[in-house]
Amino acid sequence: MTLTKHPKTLLTIVTEAVLEPELLRDLRARGATSWVVGEVHGASIEGVRDGDWEADRTIELKVLCDAGVADTIAEHVLKTYARHYSVAMWFSTVAVLRPERY
Repeated sequence: MTLTKHPKTLLTIVTEAVLEPELLRDLRARGATSWVVGEVHGASIEGVRDGDWEADRTIELKVLCDAGVADTIAEHVLKTYARHYSVAMWFSTVAVLRPERY
């Protein structure tokens, strides 16, 4: 059996957990249909975020979508949140099976 693979973009957003409800609303409004959210901890140039208290919690939000949708989401996140919150984002090109799910 030969697998048919389809290109998609994986947009990863690491940010403060307090933004999760707004970000999920923003994803839906900009055409995303598939994502996962997990709580993470780590360090950046802004310091260590170990999540020991509620205001220090960090999430990693992964969105699988078309490249244009990923760009639209990233532009919105930069414009709306990045100035006031800790936000890191990156893009990865991935191949998926069943592209209609994304």
